[in-house]
Amino acid sequence: MAMLPSGFDAILFDKDGTLLDYHATWMPANRAVVDVLAEGDAELARYLLIRGGWDPESDRVAAGSPLAAGALDEIVACWADLLPPGRADDPKALEAEIDRLFIAHCEPTAVCDLAPLLDGLRGRGLRLGVATADSEAGARASLGRFDILDRFDFLAGYDSGHGCKPAPGQVAAFCAATGLPPARVMVIGDNAHDIEMARAAGAGAAVGVLTGTTPRAALEVMADAVFEDIRFLAA
Repeated sequence: MAMLPSGFDAILFDKDGTLLDYHATWMPANRAVVDVLAEGDAELARYLLIRGGWDPESDRVAAGSPLAAGALDEIVACWADLLPPGRADDPKALEAEIDRLFIAHCEPTAVCDLAPLLDGLRGRGLRLGVATADSEAGARASLGRFDILDRFDFLAGYDSGHGCKPAPGQVAAFCAATGLPPARVMVIGDNAHDIEMARAAGAGAAVGVLTGTTPRAALEVMADAVFEDIRFLAA
């Protein structure tokens, strides 16, 4: 595993799979959402999960799948042709409905005690941000449960106007908000989209963590370093 270079002024975190444990947080919500969309058809609900990237044997979501890394519009596109008549007639309305359902049924599970970790980083003078494939409202709702939103200088979702991962827009917007060049920013995430976003933006480092959907071997070929979870930052 490569050692991290020094000299960073900021950290941009992915949310799901990085600040929050992906499977503990999202599998209950995934199941609740497909139950509503399938309108009582249990077999359809199961197939929607599978189409989204869920493996019934392992009860895990595959790295890079729509449920693991996709924005809401990608999830809608993945499911639309399977839904009962009328459900997908208005894709934007369906997207808004799915967003509401995810927010209502999400059970955020932090990977560690986030407040003291973030306070320690801020105490060292680091600027902190969040870049997520979730909606901005969804991100604020889930992270707000831990009373940590004030620790971040920046928060962007897929719908915040900066584009979606793996494009570099969210990193560029974070840099604009903090006045820092990308080379002084460390990006931390759990999947390929996070690493690719960091590379596209010219971030100083792209770090992988194993609290999401991507196995170590896959992250190690992409990231500058890979850690079990974000608690490595405390050291």
